[in-house]
Amino acid sequence: MNLHLLKTTLAIAGLAFAAASGMAQAQDIKERNLRFAFSLAKDHPLGQGAQKFADAVAARSGGKMKVSLFPNAVLGSDPQNLSAVRGGTLDFTSMATGIVASLDKQFMVFDLPFLFNDAKEAYAITDGPVATRLLDGLSAHGLVGLGIWDLGFRNMTNSKRPIVRAEDMQGLKMRVISSPIFIDLFTTLGANPLPMTFGEVYGALESKAIDGQDNPVAVIESAKFAEVQKYLSITRHVYTGMPFMMSKKTWDGMSADERKVIREAAQEAKTEERKLTQQKEAQAIDNLRKTMTVNEVSEAEMARWRQKVQPVMDKFSREIGEGVVGEVNAELARMRAAR
Repeated sequence: MNLHLLKTTLAIAGLAFAAASGMAQAQDIKERNLRFAFSLAKDHPLGQGAQKFADAVAARSGGKMKVSLFPNAVLGSDPQNLSAVRGGTLDFTSMATGIVASLDKQFMVFDLPFLFNDAKEAYAITDGPVATRLLDGLSAHGLVGLGIWDLGFRNMTNSKRPIVRAEDMQGLKMRVISSPIFIDLFTTLGANPLPMTFGEVYGALESKAIDGQDNPVAVIESAKFAEVQKYLSITRHVYTGMPFMMSKKTWDGMSADERKVIREAAQEAKTEERKLTQQKEAQAIDNLRKTMTVNEVSEAEMARWRQKVQPVMDKFSREIGEGVVGEVNAELARMRAAR
């Protein structure tokens, strides 16, 4: 009886082992070394999100697929990385929607000033049907859109004076993303906008070639802009999402199992990156207060800013496509009514 039981147990164990082996063989995953380049620091939430993605890819592929990270623009600027991913010489990158808009101007919808009240609204729209459609459309440009990560709400720094009122922007030489909407926005506010890649900003601030720049506080802290800027003004004038993109050439060469690994790891990393961005925001402001003069801009003054930049909103709503802008505004109105 015991011998029979032992034989049965061994038979079941053998079947289980065979099934497990079959599953392992059924997973069509090759040894791959992939590269992910971005402009921000490794310790920024986006850099930490990139590390989470690399770890998740390794874990989900049984260590076969490896992702190497190249932070701090070491392989080139955002436009260079975008070109490399489209050409298939780089596998992954992430950058601001304002830069991705150079391929599809509809991405400018996310850069409309004062569009979102908070991160919850931004996430709902960047995970929603408009964003999904735009990410899917990147395939026509040699890219696979894997979601939109979070850079945060942008604030202004400069070396001249606190920005308390719109008039304080007058004549300031401000670095902006190379995007028409940012150039028009800063011009309308009275500043002198100078488009520049992120990797050039610190040097330009240090040499006083520019007076200031705008970025979320976590970027301001990780890029050490406090070393070369005196004033931080909390304006939250534009939200910046960061599309996470993969080379379509790399993607097209992958099996269904490998693509599943990538998609699931990207989703996992996006969730983690957003959480880190939220945690970092309040902490970064406290840290920056130690070395910078920090001021909040009043609600009443922000209402003036919104009124002042309405022509920018109107112009770019037409350029982006009023259907897309209308869809986003309708979704935001639904969300706000439900609160």
